Amino acid sequence: MAEINLQEIHDLFIDVAHEAGRMMLTATPSHLSSGTKKNCLPPFSPPLLLQLTLFPAADLVTETDRAVEKMVSTRLLSSYPTYSFIGEETFVPGDPTTALSDAPTFIVDPVDGTTNFVHAFPAFCISLGFTVNKVPSVGVIYNPFLDELYTGIKGKGSFVTRKGGVKEQLPLRKEPEPLVDLSTCLIGAEWGSDRTGVNFDLKSKVFRKLAASKDEGGAMVHSLRCVGSAALNLAYVAAGQQDVFWEGGCWAWDVAAGWCILVEAGGIMVSGNPGEEVTVDGRKYLAVRGANREGQKAIVEEFWKVIGDGKLVYGS
Repeated sequence: MAEINLQEIHDLFIDVAHEAGRMMLTATPSHLSSGTKKNCLPPFSPPLLLQLTLFPAADLVTETDRAVEKMVSTRLLSSYPTYSFIGEETFVPGDPTTALSDAPTFIVDPVDGTTNFVHAFPAFCISLGFTVNKVPSVGVIYNPFLDELYTGIKGKGSFVTRKGGVKEQLPLRKEPEPLVDLSTCLIGAEWGSDRTGVNFDLKSKVFRKLAASKDEGGAMVHSLRCVGSAALNLAYVAAGQQDVFWEGGCWAWDVAAGWCILVEAGGIMVSGNPGEEVTVDGRKYLAVRGANREGQKAIVEEFWKVIGDGKLVYGS
């Protein structure tokens, strides 16, 4: 295989992301077809996405998701026909042809934050990741509502561009404050769509312990944030606007792009379960912003102690 040009892929990603953004913002309510995506509601129409059509069904995939992914896969694979492609809308659990391998692979979430999307809550995006040997090597995340573009290339840093303005290197604070303990941290965390069983019980326990005062045996973090998009959570940690993001239940397409952007901003990714190895498709993640390495390690160990003997369990 010829040498992989990460810069070229990055530039194509940006062009594709902007096209996808235009598709999202011009989407109009239309019929829904059955699918597997959870907590996904139909799109909305401009201006300012005010005309919302809500449906009670929870397990439906919007026409917009599928249309965006089709556009993305067509453009990427026409330029790189020998590379693999994993997309949320075409992924089949248990099918080896859609599993992540060491091959150069595009990993795409066409619309991350679909519940936000339908409610016109301004935290949804397209997430475009590229892995080589299962290592996130290019990442582009674009929020079209706010016109915020997060980008990263392995070994070349990560950046954000807002409203077509100046490209700013991440993290935004050039000398990030040291990480001390969880009480100084703003934590990103999500309830997820499966709110039953051991995973929901563990999340509820961890959220309570993070929020509780130290007198009550808690960590008393600064606060918890539910952004509603794993990709944007990772972008905010990379930017230094959140200190930590803990997630279980999301997929490779939710984190591949953000993982690259995070690491290039000096952040780290470890497992969302204490002591386990983290992988792109492992579905359990703990991201910590760029800071002193000792502080990052201390935050990870403290967070894992909050989890305790609990364990998130998700299928692949």
